[in-house]
Amino acid sequence: MLHEELWQQLVGLDRQQTSQRAKCQYLTDPERYVITLLNAEYVVNLSDRQIFPSQPGSQPAEFLEQLCLLAYLINAKDMPLADKLVTAESLPGGQFFFRGPHMLPTQRLEETFGDKPELLYKAGASFNAKKYDFGDASVQLHVLPRIPLTFVIWAADEEFDARASILFDETAGSHLLLDALLGAVNLAVDALVKSSQASS
Repeated sequence: MLHEELWQQLVGLDRQQTSQRAKCQYLTDPERYVITLLNAEYVVNLSDRQIFPSQPGSQPAEFLEQLCLLAYLINAKDMPLADKLVTAESLPGGQFFFRGPHMLPTQRLEETFGDKPELLYKAGASFNAKKYDFGDASVQLHVLPRIPLTFVIWAADEEFDARASILFDETAGSHLLLDALLGAVNLAVDALVKSSQASS
């Protein structure tokens, strides 16, 4: 079974406390959590240890989606957002983690939105993203209920190549370990890029 150790941790936790910490629903018969990931509702079924979108006929959640949902349900804290944006390197342990193979996928954002930053707004609309005034285009979307991510694009011009930044609420590291947080970022970037490609 995928993520067996995470499932064992999750089923051992108090159900009501978990739903409050993670800002999701806990339902019975069968025991399950209903939680939003990137504006899509997922069912985390504790009885058969399956995760799938609540939309009928959907395929089970993939590896990375499962990892992010399980890790978040286990680790999320019942705390308000700091409303302070920070870089990945500013998160506890981030300076050493987000390097090499763990670098943030900013290049994909630059390649997709660098020539036309306004496309970021169109792609973000699919995820109820909130517009910001940073760079040439910026949006904030919730990848998980307590984890907003802010994406900023600076357009390419004659002097500089396109640039992208991914910013976090200061509390992000309280809700997910850094490997799962990177997974959540990759899911969000994949979703934005696919949304842009689908609408072009």
